[in-house]
Amino acid sequence: MAGLRQRITPAVNAILRLWLLVCFVPSPLSSITVSSPAELHASKGESVILSCMFTSTSRPTSRMSVDWSYRPPSGGAPQTFFHFSSKAFLPTVGQFSGRVRWQGSPARGEASITLLNTTLTDNGTFTCAVRNPPDVHGSPTSHTVLTVTPKVASVRFTDVAVLLGFILIPSALVTLGLIARMFCSQKEHSRQSKAYRSPIEVTEEDEYVAWQMRNTMKKKKKLCCDLDLADSEEEYYSQKNRPPVEDGIAESQC
Repeated sequence: MAGLRQRITPAVNAILRLWLLVCFVPSPLSSITVSSPAELHASKGESVILSCMFTSTSRPTSRMSVDWSYRPPSGGAPQTFFHFSSKAFLPTVGQFSGRVRWQGSPARGEASITLLNTTLTDNGTFTCAVRNPPDVHGSPTSHTVLTVTPKVASVRFTDVAVLLGFILIPSALVTLGLIARMFCSQKEHSRQSKAYRSPIEVTEEDEYVAWQMRNTMKKKKKLCCDLDLADSEEEYYSQKNRPPVEDGIAESQC
């Protein structure tokens, strides 16, 4: 009898170990995987979709549930603000009250939500957790870090047109007026300089003109002298026999 007990005990132990292994070790066929973007960026006042996709070996049933939680950058325990189980339970109090919309479709493996009118206090980590019994193993959660920045003021075309009309166009007109005034002043100054130029200010062109005038005067004077001498000789020979003039013969003016 004692020998029989000794033979049965190892067999019972083996069965117990196999049963524990089947019950408590997760089956690779009964697992769920949840995925979402690691980071998201949004400007203040915009709406942002917090995407969450899941894959499950079992078809989603009424027991499937989705939970969204938020943890601020300062840390602390995550705070659940959204729950889905057959229908969406939107937050009615707290930071996200009235700013969450359900965008999920369990049949397509989607558990996304939309966060409306984002604020700077929405910066932090959002966690999506999906459960679909009997698929309760694997990676049922995923995290997304949301960064909200101040909205950059956009410049519209009408604003640019107003700036052009009130600043650039008057400036261009003033500049053109100054250029025209400077041109007229230079022209008037040049005219006055020519009219009232000092005798000392003689250019090469003026010297050349004066030289030509002097040569011309010399030539005219020489020609005049030649003509006067010729006339004098003719008068001398023609009047040789005439009585001398009392006052004498006038001297040449050459």
